[in-house]
Amino acid sequence: MQRSDFGDQPCSVAQTLDIIGDPWTPLVLRDVAMGISRFDAIQRNLGLSRKVLSQRLQQLAEHAVVERTPYQDNPVRHDYTLTEKGRDLAMVLIAIQMFGDKWIFGEAGPPLQWRHLACGEVSTVVPCCANCGEQVGPGDAVPLRGPSADDAAYPELSAVLDRWQALAG
Repeated sequence: MQRSDFGDQPCSVAQTLDIIGDPWTPLVLRDVAMGISRFDAIQRNLGLSRKVLSQRLQQLAEHAVVERTPYQDNPVRHDYTLTEKGRDLAMVLIAIQMFGDKWIFGEAGPPLQWRHLACGEVSTVVPCCANCGEQVGPGDAVPLRGPSADDAAYPELSAVLDRWQALAG
């Protein structure tokens, strides 16, 4: 089955899904973000075919999400590390992890936790307002049109944004 191409849609979610929208790419990204940097190690950890892994890493490199650094010449082999763009994209995985921790693992507790290096405590990662620093969750913010909004592409969304604009002032 051919994967849909979302790259032409004027939507940040759609264009991000164009990069990571297949089932394996987020897991490859997760492994690289966790420090599994070599092709063979990623392949062993995920158990996917070498061909699929090669395609996913190539796509991530083409989108400047990972960079390849040779560590061996004959044959050429690479370490894969996240770029700044990749580190930002890895935050999406943390949101997915938080969902899974709450709604899939629930009372059993999460299979992976995060220790905040600044204070040394086990913590969760939460989004906060870039201006005031307060935590932001569902219902704490409203969507507004951005500079590249395309009302013609999404007429239903445009009507919703009009209503939010009226409420937010």
